[in-house]
This record gives sequence, C-alpha cells and structure tokens, in this order.
Amino acid sequence: MNTTIDRLFANTTKIIALAILLIVAWIFATLLDHSMESLKAFGFDFITESKWAPNLEKFGALPAIYGSVISTFLAMILAVPLAIGVAIFLSELAPAKLKSPVGVSIELLAAIPSVIYGMWGLFYFVPIIRDVFGGIGISMLTAGIVLSIMILPFMAAVTRDAMNTTPDILKESAYALGGTKWDVIKDIVIPYAKAGIIGSFILALGRAIGETMAVTFVMGNVHKISIDLTAPATSIPVTLANEFTEADTDLYYSSLFELSLLLLIISFTIISVAKFYFLRRKRVA
Repeated sequence: MNTTIDRLFANTTKIIALAILLIVAWIFATLLDHSMESLKAFGFDFITESKWAPNLEKFGALPAIYGSVISTFLAMILAVPLAIGVAIFLSELAPAKLKSPVGVSIELLAAIPSVIYGMWGLFYFVPIIRDVFGGIGISMLTAGIVLSIMILPFMAAVTRDAMNTTPDILKESAYALGGTKWDVIKDIVIPYAKAGIIGSFILALGRAIGETMAVTFVMGNVHKISIDLTAPATSIPVTLANEFTEADTDLYYSSLFELSLLLLIISFTIISVAKFYFLRRKRVA
C-alpha cells in the first residue's frame, strides 16, 4: 500500500513539474509567434536601436532594456544590505517580545499590492528626489528606490527564515569556544543559511526586473538612454503597460510582443546565471 502511494505521489509531482515546464515553453512559443513580424522587420537591430517612434513605425528596445537593468540593479544595491540587516536583527538580536510583531509586520508589507507602492512613490518620493537631486523627480532613481522598498520585506522575511534554520547546537558550540555575537552571526549563521539567503535574492531579482505598476507611476515613459539617474526613462514593463492598448498597427503590436519576449529571456538568463553561479560558489566553499 505504501509503495503504491509513494509511486502515485512521485508520478503526480513529476507531472506537475513537467506541466510547469510546458507552460513556460507555451508562453515562450506564444510570444515568439506574435513577435515574428517585428523580428522579420528589424532583426537584431531591434535590440541595438534606441529610436522608438510608433508614428514612423520605428521601434528600438535598447532604452527599455537599459531602464529595466539599471532600475533593477539600483533596487538590489539598496535592498540587499538592508534585508540582511533586518533578518539578522530579527533572528539573532531582537528581544523575544519584538520578534513576532515585527516579523508579522514585515510579512504584511510584502503583501501590499504594487500599485500602492507606486502611488506612494509618486506622491512621497518624487517630490523628495526633485528637491534633493533636481529634475522632475520621475526617474530611474525613484523607480529604483520604490522597487527596493517593494522587494525589501520579501527578501528580509525569506532571509530571516533561512537564518532561523541554523541549529542551536552550532551557535552554542561557537559561544562555548569564546565566539562573540558577531562571530556567531558571521561564521555560523550566515554560512549555514547561505543557500536560503541567495535564493531570496534571486527571487527578489526576478520580481524587481518584471515589476510593472509601481515603476509605471514613478519612472516615466521616455525612450532615451541617459547616465543621469534623475532623468525620466522607461523599462520594458513600463512600455508595455503604457502602450499596449495604443498599438494601432500590426508592426507596433508585434514590437510590443517582442519586448515581452525579451523580458522573458532577460529575466530567465539573469536568474539562471545568478542561481548557478552563486550555488556553484556555495558548493565550492
């Protein structure tokens, strides 16, 4: 009986795993099919061209790709150290009375809809960025800050849970050998929870690069490449959100689908490279 149940369970999980792969392949095939007209019209120039002029039927994805990558990079740079700090505080330093309410609060922050973060960023951060750095406040910098706040609770919660899996006997042994609190955190807790911490970063990276509504409010939709982080810009999700309903020609429509295809490829590539690189480093270490 147990053997039958085990076999049934194994086959069910195998089917579910294959179904997920098939769904991803289906999505890719659908995007590729709708992108064919744009692929035939522009070829590889679609990726390297920076001009986006629907009235002239000229479409170049480079500004949107640039905006997606830079805003995500800014978000990760801002969020990673804060998330690790919050997780360390909650798992190792916070008084028992604070751990539960603060932890629950962080988990609730992770559940806030992205459109709320976008509206908050528009009415709160945009004026601050405008007054401090100049410009109009709608920019890649603002988008990066809003994204970092969005992914911070999720990253901190997962990192905290990973740190909480560290066996007490390892920490007690380190204390018995004369280790300080910092020594235990640095040499025991973080190395033990490394896989979970890296996993939280990879998941947060995937959410940040594909985020749409929050950055739509605060980034603008300007198809220009600028090293000035306080200038309005665009990203692939922002372009899709702002322009998909405005596509009035087949080529315009197909170009937006090709942008979607690029977003899928970029997300898959970045997350795969990060996953295999960091996990390989962990195994070597």
